[in-house]
Amino acid sequence: MPVETWLIFVLGFMIIGSIIALELKDLLSAVISIGIVGLGVSIAFLLLQALDLAIVQFLFEIFALIILIRAFNGKEYHIQEPSKSHMIQSVVTVAVLLLILILSINIFRALPEFGKPIFSTAKHYIENAAQETGSANIVTAIILDYRAYDTLGEVTVLFTAILGALAILRTRKSNGAAGGDNETA
Repeated sequence: MPVETWLIFVLGFMIIGSIIALELKDLLSAVISIGIVGLGVSIAFLLLQALDLAIVQFLFEIFALIILIRAFNGKEYHIQEPSKSHMIQSVVTVAVLLLILILSINIFRALPEFGKPIFSTAKHYIENAAQETGSANIVTAIILDYRAYDTLGEVTVLFTAILGALAILRTRKSNGAAGGDNETA
């Protein structure tokens, strides 16, 4: 099956996840449905052979889901009351998302044949990476020489996401236990 067909399928999958997130009354379940959309973006990057972006998107989505689930877990306010304006917003949103899907089909058909470079930069990398960088591996040459700042930015984003997730998931001792230890000392 051509990659364009898979991309259309993934986009449809993401739109369905968005619609489900809009229609759910429980915000915790909606957060999980939005995670489906992020997973779809990661799969789309994989299909387009952008593995570095797919990994970053996947890890960021996992950390974002952990943070949001932790924020909404056990809260009473995450149940949303249905209203008439909510129904109108949902219908308009579904219509807009379907329009985006229809318009995206033409965009996917306009993509070049899968495996052919879109930009002339890729051709330059393939032809000159070994001579210009001295690296035996073209992927290493691209990541660590041509795109070093981009790679540094991606690593910084991953590191920050990990620190944020660890900060939120860290359990704290209750103030009563800490205060009792200070009084006995």
